[in-house]
Amino acid sequence: MLLETLKSNRTVNFILFPLAGVLLWLKNFVFPHSYPFYNGETDNLLYSPIHKLAGEFPLLQNLLALLLLILLAFIILQINNRYHFIRVRTMLPAPLFIIMVSGFTGMHTLHPVYFGAVFLLVAIFRLFSAFDQIKPYSAAFDSGFFLAIASLFYFNLFILFPAVLLGIGILSRETRWREFVIATAGFLLPFVFTFGYAFFSDQMLELLKTFELNIISPNNYFRPNLPMQIYAGYLALLTFLGSIKVIQQYDTKKVSTRRFLMVFFWLFVCSLFSFVFVPATSQEMLVISTIPVTFLTANFFVFLKSRFWRELLFAILLLIVVALQFLS
Repeated sequence: MLLETLKSNRTVNFILFPLAGVLLWLKNFVFPHSYPFYNGETDNLLYSPIHKLAGEFPLLQNLLALLLLILLAFIILQINNRYHFIRVRTMLPAPLFIIMVSGFTGMHTLHPVYFGAVFLLVAIFRLFSAFDQIKPYSAAFDSGFFLAIASLFYFNLFILFPAVLLGIGILSRETRWREFVIATAGFLLPFVFTFGYAFFSDQMLELLKTFELNIISPNNYFRPNLPMQIYAGYLALLTFLGSIKVIQQYDTKKVSTRRFLMVFFWLFVCSLFSFVFVPATSQEMLVISTIPVTFLTANFFVFLKSRFWRELLFAILLLIVVALQFLS
């Protein structure tokens, strides 16, 4: 019954999914805490001033994180409405994203990945506008540029740049070398300004050290955390079921939707690569991985014919997320 309500396109859902976020994060407002950052994680150029302002106020950090999560949900909804990834009118991607991310209880506080995710979604929005364009120069530049801005909040988002290049090739009508050069130029430009600022302010060594720490610092949250392993396993199951549903629908979907699916696939793969190749990557990257998973899983819940199974699978997801609030 709850899933059917969240699937609908009624105005009340604009209240329900922020309310769901507040309820699932309530414990952290009663017992606020700060994120246990490793050295250098808060020193990225665009996040450092924010951390200096909010670092001593755990409650403020929790509130900002929740507001950013709700903003991310609205942007995800806007992407779905603009590009019609799910071919029916539904608001499900927004509450589903909030519920899934709320299961990562260690992320119920401010982290640079939330700011990075906002700009990543803007990059995705611009990237999708390249569909069927002969010369998508503006979309190519903007997608690279906004991904770089995201990386200056949360540095490890740089690993998604190959997915942007692949996305340009997948979405544009005619792929030429110029699109890739323009996307690369857009990605490099914020870093050029960053290194220029560091050079003239005599902070070049500190900047390079920050980038190094954001790559090599060992940071494994999952190994000792059985509840999180179970939750990740259930999300993997939903992702698998969602993938099967998409394969079944593939021939009936529009060309644009197929190509958007391919872009989401590469974004998801690149985010998973970071867990393997970037030692500093941990639970925060799950917020990023959840973005393509949200679209895939929302499509699964919307088009699954058996009401019993979709309600059951959604209820299990919600129960696990609620249980994690007490087990963390």
